[in-house]
Amino acid sequence: MNVLSLFDGISCGMVALERAGIPVERYVAYEIDKYAIQTSKKNYPQIEHCGDVTTADFTQYKGFDLLIGGSPCQDLCGMGSREGLAGEKSKLFFEFVRALKEVQPRYFLLENNASMLKENRDIISSYMGCEPVLINSADFSAQTRKRLYWTNIPIGEYDPKNILIEDIMQNDMPRECVTDKINKYVFSGEYAGRKIEKTTRNSIRTPEQKSRTIGTCSYDISSNAGVCFKIGDEYYKPNQVEFERLQTLPDGYTSILPIKKAVFGIGNGWTVDVIAHIFRGLKYDN
Repeated sequence: MNVLSLFDGISCGMVALERAGIPVERYVAYEIDKYAIQTSKKNYPQIEHCGDVTTADFTQYKGFDLLIGGSPCQDLCGMGSREGLAGEKSKLFFEFVRALKEVQPRYFLLENNASMLKENRDIISSYMGCEPVLINSADFSAQTRKRLYWTNIPIGEYDPKNILIEDIMQNDMPRECVTDKINKYVFSGEYAGRKIEKTTRNSIRTPEQKSRTIGTCSYDISSNAGVCFKIGDEYYKPNQVEFERLQTLPDGYTSILPIKKAVFGIGNGWTVDVIAHIFRGLKYDN
């Protein structure tokens, strides 16, 4: 397959194609984050990196088999600006629309956050020519992550997997202990009723649970997307491999980056096993 990937991030699409057993002849990626590109190049040096989607001439890829992308959700999602498709970041969706018209691929896949308002969902659907499929990454991984997928790839049925945090824990490797911070922000009473108390409390999960959605700021336990494991009487941030496993990435996929940069890229990425399941429909459609 010849593949054009917009907003490619750390190339989770390539990982998913590989995992689904779909041969790739060319994979052309548009991405501007230098750390994401470093990660992509480390794992797939054959990927063609082309930079900014807004300056791209997509006509050169006319006839490519597959167009994929997860356009920025910051202005669409429940925790975002709510400026919708007119927002500075989420308006980049229209670059995907432009690519769809200029490339005329046989298949396409667009992903975005399920918490968007119905009016934005309907606008996207009108441009895509189809309704989205809602898939929760909890059916494939140890994290809860509801996402919408607009695609003309036939999506097969699947049996949800009951994967929990304990199943992805790397118990032979260290994690950063944050018990002091949890005690300070959550249990001391000093911050009761303040935002930092609520966000920090919401970050906590036990090994017998699913993680909350991994986001770009998940390494900060006091952020809206913070993630913290309660193990016994102590509290820990996940280590880098555990963050990768929550997104069903290969162990060490982001090892070229320090953990904060890695988590940013992981949070911006796709749950690979969800995308691989969708891509398996390409086999059945040929």
